[in-house]
Amino acid sequence: MSYISGFVSPVPVKNKEAYRALAQKMAPLFIEYGATRVFETWGDFLPDGKTTDFKMAVKAENDETVVFSWVEWPSGEIAKAAFDKMMKDPRMTPPGKDSPFDGKRMIFGGFEQILEVKR
Repeated sequence: MSYISGFVSPVPVKNKEAYRALAQKMAPLFIEYGATRVFETWGDFLPDGKTTDFKMAVKAENDETVVFSWVEWPSGEIAKAAFDKMMKDPRMTPPGKDSPFDGKRMIFGGFEQILEVKR
């Protein structure tokens, strides 16, 4: 089964196209390092929770939405090796003050797939 790297980030709504451009630039790097698929999704239905929710998880502000992204890998070993290499790749340099989102509030992790159901 696949291995998934998941990311949840707050992004100002006004930066949607800038975020999309950055994601489009970065996706080929994930593929180059062994990913099989890259997904970027823009928050559209994010209900407020009583205890927690997507917006609370990343401290999204009123002018922000949440981006939910994931990268599919053939295995956890390939994903972990890729991240080690990618962190040394100069093309992965954080965009800094020109970033379309606040990376300090991004949450991420690696997930072992335990179920897949297809139509």
